Amino acid sequence: MSGYRVANLDEIEQITDGREPWRPIRHHFGIESFGINAWTAADAGDRIINEHDETDDGNEELYVVTQGHAVFELDGERRDAPTGTLVYVRPNVKRTAFAEEPGTTILAVGGVPGEAYQPDGWEIWAPLRALYEAGDHTAVVERGREVIEANPQYAVPMYKLACCEALTGRTTESIEHLRQAIERQGRLREFAKQDSDLDPLRDEPAFKELVGG
Repeated sequence: MSGYRVANLDEIEQITDGREPWRPIRHHFGIESFGINAWTAADAGDRIINEHDETDDGNEELYVVTQGHAVFELDGERRDAPTGTLVYVRPNVKRTAFAEEPGTTILAVGGVPGEAYQPDGWEIWAPLRALYEAGDHTAVVERGREVIEANPQYAVPMYKLACCEALTGRTTESIEHLRQAIERQGRLREFAKQDSDLDPLRDEPAFKELVGG
């Protein structure tokens, strides 16, 4: 097997979570040491980067405008960003970006300071997010189980699948998938203790043993 791979950005299929579509570069190449993705706007005026901060995850991010012209909003402050601009953003800063030209492309690289990068598989979960937000948990299970089980190395999609199984009465499957998620990412145990999606499991002895209370 070759020690390198080459791809044009257009060869990486866009995916979306119902907001701004992006190309999952990290997932495409199977990169495990850092997060990297790309967003491209179809038209001028399009939002390219979802408005968000990284307070919960602690990620710091570097955005690189590789094509076109963007405008960033950083904690409400607008910053012009033509091709070649680099924008570094700390976790607590609210950020978003808009295209000034069609085809504007932004590359984003991120990670948590002082921690080894650990892929969580949000690329796998993204296409199911809109169904989850709409409350169609049965559809998430039916459409997502196969792809999530085919990528068991990712903790977050497995955790989300467990939540939807709990909400649809699939108790045994939910606890097993929750166990797998926690084994891969221990911090999810604390989320599980408070997550209302998992309330249907609270009285189950196996769940109590798994989350520790």
